[in-house]
Amino acid sequence: MSLYTDYLEEIETRKSEGLHPKPIDDGALVAELISQIKEVGNPHREDSLKFFIYNTLPGTTSAAGVKAAFLKEIILGEAEVAEITPEFAFELLSHMKGGPSVEVLLDLALGQDADVAAQAAEVLKTQVFLYEADMERLEAAHKAGNPVAKDVLQSYAKAEFFTKLPDIDDEIKVVTYIAAEGDISTDLLSPGNQAHSRSDRELHGKCMISEAAQKEIEALKLQHPDKRVMLIAEKGTMGVGSSRMSGVNNVALWTGKQASPYVPFVNYAPVVAGTNGISPIFLTTVGVTGGIGLDLKNWVKKVDSDGKAILNNDGNPVLEQKYSVETGTVLKIDTKTKMLLDEDGKELVDVSSAFTPQKVEFMKAGSSYAVVFGKKLQTFAAETLGIEVPLVFAPAKEVSHEGQGLTAVEKIFNRNAVGSTPGKTLHAGSDVRVKVNIVGSQDTTGLMTSQELEAMAATVISPTVDGAYQSGCHTASVWDKKAQANIPRLMNFMNTFGLITARDPKGEYHAMTDVIHKVLNDITVDDWAIIIGGNSHTRMSKGVAFGANSGTVALALATGEATMPIPKSVKVTFTGTMQDHMDFRDVVHATQAQMLKQFGDNVFQGRIIEVHIGTLLADQAFTFTDWTAEMKAKASICISQDDTLIESLEIAKSRIQIMIDKGMENAAGTLQGLIDKADQRIAEIKSGEKPALSPDDTAKYFAEVVVDLDVIDEPMIADPDVNNEDVSKRYTHDTIRPVSYYGAQKKVDLGFVGSCMVHKGDMKIVAQMLKNLEKDQGKVEFKAPLVVAAPTYNIVDELKEEGDWAILQKYSGFEFDDLFPKGEARTEYENILYLERPGCNLCMGNQEKAAKGDTVLATSTRLFQGRVVEDAAEKKGKSLLASTPVVVLSAILGRTPSIEEYKAAIEGIDLTKFAPPLEKPAGARSAHF
Repeated sequence: MSLYTDYLEEIETRKSEGLHPKPIDDGALVAELISQIKEVGNPHREDSLKFFIYNTLPGTTSAAGVKAAFLKEIILGEAEVAEITPEFAFELLSHMKGGPSVEVLLDLALGQDADVAAQAAEVLKTQVFLYEADMERLEAAHKAGNPVAKDVLQSYAKAEFFTKLPDIDDEIKVVTYIAAEGDISTDLLSPGNQAHSRSDRELHGKCMISEAAQKEIEALKLQHPDKRVMLIAEKGTMGVGSSRMSGVNNVALWTGKQASPYVPFVNYAPVVAGTNGISPIFLTTVGVTGGIGLDLKNWVKKVDSDGKAILNNDGNPVLEQKYSVETGTVLKIDTKTKMLLDEDGKELVDVSSAFTPQKVEFMKAGSSYAVVFGKKLQTFAAETLGIEVPLVFAPAKEVSHEGQGLTAVEKIFNRNAVGSTPGKTLHAGSDVRVKVNIVGSQDTTGLMTSQELEAMAATVISPTVDGAYQSGCHTASVWDKKAQANIPRLMNFMNTFGLITARDPKGEYHAMTDVIHKVLNDITVDDWAIIIGGNSHTRMSKGVAFGANSGTVALALATGEATMPIPKSVKVTFTGTMQDHMDFRDVVHATQAQMLKQFGDNVFQGRIIEVHIGTLLADQAFTFTDWTAEMKAKASICISQDDTLIESLEIAKSRIQIMIDKGMENAAGTLQGLIDKADQRIAEIKSGEKPALSPDDTAKYFAEVVVDLDVIDEPMIADPDVNNEDVSKRYTHDTIRPVSYYGAQKKVDLGFVGSCMVHKGDMKIVAQMLKNLEKDQGKVEFKAPLVVAAPTYNIVDELKEEGDWAILQKYSGFEFDDLFPKGEARTEYENILYLERPGCNLCMGNQEKAAKGDTVLATSTRLFQGRVVEDAAEKKGKSLLASTPVVVLSAILGRTPSIEEYKAAIEGIDLTKFAPPLEKPAGARSAHF
């Protein structure tokens, strides 16, 4: 059997599933195609030609390397293919976007044949994905007096790869399609339970919204061939929950433009919109593809004669429609006036925020990557030629207010800024290139990240990145055939690229399925760091972390940089005293509830939450920062006291050392380097040279939220409110209710303690509650299943040493076994305690799920429709979120507890040690409090 016949068999299988041939990334298969192309009478020659031309992946795949080499042979006359002329070979090279293709173009441009060199140079001038080795070749040739190299460098210095592209259209006609009412989670566009197929773009595209929706979109395209379909979140925000590159890819696949005729299923330039705009991290992903994200503002609050909002019986503002965007509505986007118009040209709303100079550049270039690499290439060319960089790209917006202090995020951005005006202090609103210190890639988007790295021709991690980690947590629950096929391949790629990986491709250390956010929280050893991670919950208790799409993660890994505006900040402080029977998770919920009560609107959305956490160590502080993704915040920053930060760094050091002891260190000594950086930071704090990060007294905030701890007197539950008459209020995190609201009568079908929101303390709470309840009642019986998944193996190991794991084992009816991991997802649950493998488990929703229609009470973060639990035909699934004690007790009772039952169950358990930071804590070395 040849690789080609295997490929034909795969094609037949895919055909039966309604799919086209899968794009080829294997160089050995391309070599077979070339052999058959060269053999004129070969019966497979015609198909081999089509596969070679139209179905071979570009970038740094092995397939791209073999293809580029053969095209070079054709150009030099060493091989002859009637259907591929030298001119056509150059065109094919121009669409391969870097790596082997650029190497070939440089070979030809710097070669001896003048005609070939001239043609190669013209193609080379259109390319932007050049790396250090490519640039060094050009620089060396220029210094040696090569005129072609000089010509190419002059073109790069002028940024002709960008300036010669056509401008975006003055007018873009769209036809609307309402994807859903209310906030649209990216799970609707790319369901988590289909994560295994994300790297197979055509297959994954079939999971977007529904088959019926896909048919409706196709019908709209046939009815309006001159228009682009605009996907809309009516009465809501588009793309909440995560950046989800696969979601944007799906929207582009169904509604966008084809990027290249020679690269299948890669589309760009989707148009998406929402009544309340686009979620910030999802909007970044839209920019990656050169797309457009509009804030429609088509529903507004109805006001009385005094200008005050009119409220309904539930206390929510009554909305009225300014203009209709019902499915099939034809609209126009005037990109010059930056207005949205109706079909007749009437102005509807200002959409200038979607057409900033930088965003327009992304649209013109077809992606934000092309602009990022283009700027880098232009700078290199100008420096090599000894000239000033010509002003081609829109200058970065630099906002500076004399005499105004800096918020914490402003300080971090100023410290890590690259290429900004020397000596200029930058405030919120500035566009900044920043150095990225820590990068995280998770396993359900990791394959896409590796594809992005291949597409941008990257082969090794940037030396400026302090540390990067590839997790295995999102696929930890079930080691099924999909995981077995994808995860080892991903780990091998990332390990070779230079990341610390959860699995060792050589099998020399135990597979670590630790939750990625927990690992990143440990390996972040500088409160001034910038972290980029392939997940919306990339929120750290040290530094500032941004959840990002798989492509932005790839860009950070390849370049060590990211580009973004400095967000405005909302300051969160605390007053009062935390009651002993409250868990810190309740403080988190109360922050959301009190903020909404104070301001009416969500002032956190799209901004940095600067939380003055003070006395909480990194693990519990992370509970707050993690939740801020659900508050729709851009990111969050913890302001800690010096002693607290030092203790958190010591904990981080010990955990990094465990990774080293387990054999996870790489040749570059990345993990030891992080320990050394932690030691350096501790020394700076102790000496007073550089205290813990804190804002200036004269910093300016968008808003200030004060959380009153005194009024938090009972546990709180975030409710998806699935039956709210206003669909825009369903599945949001804005409905926060005290446990007494449910009158000890809310039936609970399954409890889940796990996800990135819990830490070692939560596991100990479970054990102590079981002991309490047995002592009080003589035994413990579960009236609903309780699934417990520790976030990390370190926690399991420590619980075993301290005796708590034995208690959990005593009450469990199932305990994970790494020697025999589950091969299939659990579909039915008994009323027992399940000790699951460390990882995301139910929170991710891609492998394990509750039974359809269940009411789940969980410590996780996701209450989106269909995430943890799907709807049944007769009732909707509900994913309510609460603290660990509430979840455990509810699973035992089979219902939500009364406040009296709750207090009895947690008696003697020290849930949280938290007190608001004082103005000047005793013994603090920082002068900033």
